[in-house]
Amino acid sequence: MTAAPSAPTGGSTRGAVYALSAYLLWGVLPIYFLQLKPTGPFEVVAWRIILAFLFCLILLTVLRAWRPFLAIVRQPRLMGLTAVAGVLIYINWQTYLYGALTNHVIETSLGYFINPIVTVLLGVIVLRERLRIVPWIAIGLAVVAVAVIVIGYGAFPWIALTLAFSFGFYGLVKKQIGPAVDAVSGLTLESLWLLPVAAVQLVFVANLTGITLGTAGALHTVLLLLAGAVTAVPLLLFASGARRVPLTVIGLLQFVAPIIQFAIGVWVLGEPMTLERWIGFGLVWVALIVLSVDSIVMSRRHRRSVSDVAEPV
Repeated sequence: MTAAPSAPTGGSTRGAVYALSAYLLWGVLPIYFLQLKPTGPFEVVAWRIILAFLFCLILLTVLRAWRPFLAIVRQPRLMGLTAVAGVLIYINWQTYLYGALTNHVIETSLGYFINPIVTVLLGVIVLRERLRIVPWIAIGLAVVAVAVIVIGYGAFPWIALTLAFSFGFYGLVKKQIGPAVDAVSGLTLESLWLLPVAAVQLVFVANLTGITLGTAGALHTVLLLLAGAVTAVPLLLFASGARRVPLTVIGLLQFVAPIIQFAIGVWVLGEPMTLERWIGFGLVWVALIVLSVDSIVMSRRHRRSVSDVAEPV
């Protein structure tokens, strides 16, 4: 006799709250970054790298996590993978900041809407995974959506595609790293590798327009100094949540952030939303619904098959 499904455990409920909190924070990031003007995207990213690194050093000390961190440092393969992850997350951060600070918040949301579809596509191309017909339909709809935006709107959505592919490849690298590197150690190392880039960018900005930290008022200075915590806290919440809830829950929650970003772009910032954009976004949303429903159905089938196998005769 098959047992009735158990009620959600406290751990899974807490995990869902952690993950939802992470996506809510990621969703409102455009509002935070817009408060950093007149600081430009290159200076913001440079401070984000440096301050995230310092914030993680404090966390390693408070959590007494230096031993596992140093164990990771002694493994060349993991160090190499974290370096690649650092480059990819740098591309993602820099592109996102450029979009957020140049009135392209709607396009940044498009990038994170199509990211799950790009991740599936990369699984086929890079990992040689075999897909059923439904995911291919979702991929086809996404391709048509991008074509509609390009042809109808007259502009190639390079911000959206750069965000989607950089984060997609970042996810692949993190999958290769696996649980061997925890969230704090991972962000510490990724930020460490990027410190030279941050230093070069600050020198570049200082010579070109001048550093804005400390020159635009006390509130601006405080907000800019919070960039490290703003970077690390959602990531740590997500890592804590992802360990406690099923992948299908994460798959559905991941749309919270781009939905909020889209709403901010359209109704708060008043960015233009032409008919072609609505059609393109609509096709992407249909593709995501198809992909999400398919994922839920396959997950339930898998759980049912496991339950049938485990059921005593």
